[in-house]
Amino acid sequence: MEKIDCDSTTDISISIVSHSQMGLVVQLLVDIEERCRDSNFELILTLNVDETLPFTLDRFSYPIKLLRNATPMGFGANHNQAFMHATGRYFCVMNPDIRLSSNPFNALLACLEGSSLGVAAPLVLGADGEVEDSARRFPVPLKILRKALGLYVGPDYVIKEAPIFPDWVGGMFMVFPHSIFERLGGFDERYFLYYEDVDICARLRLLGYDVVVCPLAKVTHHAQRSSHRSFKYLRWHVRSMARFFLSSVYWRLRSRPQL
Repeated sequence: MEKIDCDSTTDISISIVSHSQMGLVVQLLVDIEERCRDSNFELILTLNVDETLPFTLDRFSYPIKLLRNATPMGFGANHNQAFMHATGRYFCVMNPDIRLSSNPFNALLACLEGSSLGVAAPLVLGADGEVEDSARRFPVPLKILRKALGLYVGPDYVIKEAPIFPDWVGGMFMVFPHSIFERLGGFDERYFLYYEDVDICARLRLLGYDVVVCPLAKVTHHAQRSSHRSFKYLRWHVRSMARFFLSSVYWRLRSRPQL
């Protein structure tokens, strides 16, 4: 498929993927309609499994491009496919279980004005209003083992009002400059689910770009935590973790003194 050229008149291309989650998707699209009127964007909605669309594409004031997959694809492959249709100067990856109480994009794009910045993320709150641990240092096996044994407690970073520059941010909401996402080649599709956000932030870091969390942009995440309840998802999680630790990306990071 040939990549559509970036259109300077569109600021943001938002990619959302539904896995039989149309109820969540509709709530999010309504949030975007009500909260983000002062942003210039398009939305690319991917149906990863066959499901009925309960609305017409002209229901909302913003343009929607609909993609239907013949067979289900992984997280990275779905968003990479959406990027092929994206015309915005920025590319936003957003989970269906995100809810908006205000427009996060003005603050996020302001955070991305620096030439050294490769991806921006908002402050992510849980459904209970508490700050989620979505900004972290790069994982290492010993730290993961300590956490599994209940010996590791607390977030890696304390987020207040000023932007912070973590090692990586969770893939539930990420905003990339279009040119940088293209330079990276998008997500590594060998990660079917989990750790694709770690990997892409690691590759950004290796190219000299920073990751930023902008606390002035806030979203709520109604996390599904599938790997906590399903052996299939847990298996994907462990497999992706092993792939990352065996990757050349990880070992190049290990040679850097800050890891």
